[in-house]
Amino acid sequence: MCGIVGYIGNAQCFPILIKGLHRLEYRGYDSAGVAILNDNNQLNIYKSRGKVEDLEHFCESKDVEGTIGIAHTRWATHGEPNDVNAHPHCSSHGDLALVHNGTIENYNVLKKALIEHGCEFKSETDTEVLVQLIEYIKENNKCTLIEAVTEALEQVVGAYAIAVIDRNTPDTIIAARKSSPLVIGIGDDATYLASDATPIIDYTDKVVYLNDDEIAIIKKGEPLQVINADKEPSNIDIKTLKLSVSQLEKGGYPHFMLKEIYEQVMTLEDCIRGRVYNNSIVLSGVNENSEAFKSAHRIIIVACGTSWHAGLIGKRLIQDIARVPVEVEYASEFRYSNPVITPNDIVIAISQSGETADTLAAISLAKEKGAFVYGVCNVVGSSIARATDSGTYIHVGPEIGVASTKAFTGQVTVLAMLALAIGQLRGTVSTDTLVRTTSAIEMLPALIKETLKLDKDIEKLSRTYTYVHNFLYLGRGYNFPSALEGALKLKEISYIHAEGYPAAEMKHGPIALIDHELPTVVIAPMDDLHDKIISNIRQVKARGGSVIAIVNKGDKTIKSIADFTLEIPAVPECLSPIIASIPLQLLAYHIAVKKGCNVDMPRNLAKSVTVE
Repeated sequence: MCGIVGYIGNAQCFPILIKGLHRLEYRGYDSAGVAILNDNNQLNIYKSRGKVEDLEHFCESKDVEGTIGIAHTRWATHGEPNDVNAHPHCSSHGDLALVHNGTIENYNVLKKALIEHGCEFKSETDTEVLVQLIEYIKENNKCTLIEAVTEALEQVVGAYAIAVIDRNTPDTIIAARKSSPLVIGIGDDATYLASDATPIIDYTDKVVYLNDDEIAIIKKGEPLQVINADKEPSNIDIKTLKLSVSQLEKGGYPHFMLKEIYEQVMTLEDCIRGRVYNNSIVLSGVNENSEAFKSAHRIIIVACGTSWHAGLIGKRLIQDIARVPVEVEYASEFRYSNPVITPNDIVIAISQSGETADTLAAISLAKEKGAFVYGVCNVVGSSIARATDSGTYIHVGPEIGVASTKAFTGQVTVLAMLALAIGQLRGTVSTDTLVRTTSAIEMLPALIKETLKLDKDIEKLSRTYTYVHNFLYLGRGYNFPSALEGALKLKEISYIHAEGYPAAEMKHGPIALIDHELPTVVIAPMDDLHDKIISNIRQVKARGGSVIAIVNKGDKTIKSIADFTLEIPAVPECLSPIIASIPLQLLAYHIAVKKGCNVDMPRNLAKSVTVE
């Protein structure tokens, strides 16, 4: 969950490293640091607790000259966020510097052994153990840097993406990955290194995604070398990025989150484009694996966080439309639950980043058991995209705000299309349902544009609820997961405690909480359960609770009961969570802004969870 940047070339590296850290700050912002080798082979390391801008201020009077360097922005796993625990970490003799994303599980065992051999440690991190181990092997075995790195990684248990520089091996960066992303950018006279492609796109669109257990030897002025776990040369597959710098800037918006909420008009157009044709759904990942989907006995969806909420909606979509039994599991629990998986199962893995560690582990387990694994993710070339048998990209562009918005609507849209595609193959979807739903899918961008007109009303409404301490979110049917997602958005960025519940379950416990200090958000579109949810609203009002209701236009009944109503366009019931998510996102955003919270970088959170 940390961000790594590296550069080797002819330009001064410090501005490139700092710009890259800003691009990666959504991955962690507890502390940051740089290590730079200058022309005299002097290794300068500067670290600071706090955000990247704090590191910039700290370096204003420092010597940052040099054309080779590595940098890091941290989300703490081992050791509290402070200057000492910040990366890069240095070896005892001061020759090596290393940055690391991941977790070294056996670091305690290695640390004890190194201490017995005279190594002294300054930090509480697992990362310092690795750089000390590399130096120890290099000195005792009288070997090269690449040999020392290779030997050290053979002793390591855990996940890692690392970059190492050595002042005795100038003009070289050694990089390696296992279960943590690492991308290498190939320039005309420079090479770039990063946890994802966002720091690289300013300089080149040619990238190489390292695979697990691969080590890259990056030498100034020489072609990239990559070796595998057997120390044999790996095939270097250079990809072309489809990413623009403008996608990584705020574009006049005060926050990335607000920009990404508004971008959903365009991102869903990209998500849908080419996939709805003549009132049918065309997904190549399904069509090319039609037998697997036709013969599947069961589908298991694995995901985390917001993606798990999308999976809950996907479950109902697939069961309703394709008539296949579906289970939804937290990926973090799935692999520890001794799951029963057979070759007749399909496992669908959902992840915005395509790098979620728990989801990748679930994929590995599913493949071991012989299941067909289908990925739904956003980042082209990501680990999940490469690990799955097939899949569908959501194509919503880079999502920088930590709280997911456009990725959620993209995931649900893809899952709706996936359900229809499977239903077509299995003959379970009627022509009327297919025509009505595909037509509505094509209308989603326009309907979201209309829904965004609620923004000013929601901004005014948010002033009423800025200083409450708790929220309750209720929904039924397709919109029970919408309630979960709305509550998650609020607590992620405003730090207000919120719970999502099925509305009918309110009377089995949560109703005890309701009073005039507990506002309730109710997602209540005009669906088959509309009369039932009206009853739930009346129960809240009878106990003095205030109600914010998200309803379809013209719903006079709920408007007469609720304290506030937010009217959204009507769509088929199965697509209503997509439209309902817009006011939920805006409400969380505006409340957080009113509270003075950093909505793009909420405390304790990082965008891409690449460690357990």
